[in-house]
Amino acid sequence: MRRFIMLLALGAIVPAANAQDFFIYPAEGQSQDQQDQDEFQCMRFATDRTGFDPRATPRATTAAPQQQGSVVGGAARGALLGTAVGAIAGDTGRGAAMGAAGGGMLGGMRRRDSDRQRDQWARQESANYQRNRDEFNRAFRACMEGRGYTLH
Repeated sequence: MRRFIMLLALGAIVPAANAQDFFIYPAEGQSQDQQDQDEFQCMRFATDRTGFDPRATPRATTAAPQQQGSVVGGAARGALLGTAVGAIAGDTGRGAAMGAAGGGMLGGMRRRDSDRQRDQWARQESANYQRNRDEFNRAFRACMEGRGYTLH
């Protein structure tokens, strides 16, 4: 499940990465075979310089925060605690009900906080990927332009 969420979060950035592919024009009359060879060598150059390979499956650079809290789990734990407190006070049913309500609220608040942390993590991972892709694009562009191509 955790791996699925990481891939889902990173999968949202793949279309943006593909949108940055270049149109390459051989400004000095290079043949298609020469262009293919130059593109391959410049891809390798850019990957070696930046450590980023746009052909690789995106991977998280940090672990995703653990999902925490749930209304049901909080209510169950609250009901158990409320039952114990209610037994001491002489009304286990009322203690269980109050504990369940309080535990459910706390569980829900923990879940929302956990969801916010995961959203922030996903945005940070997306920004890291985009920054790495931009660096790769700069290196690739410099290599191809140095070989006499125009990139748009």
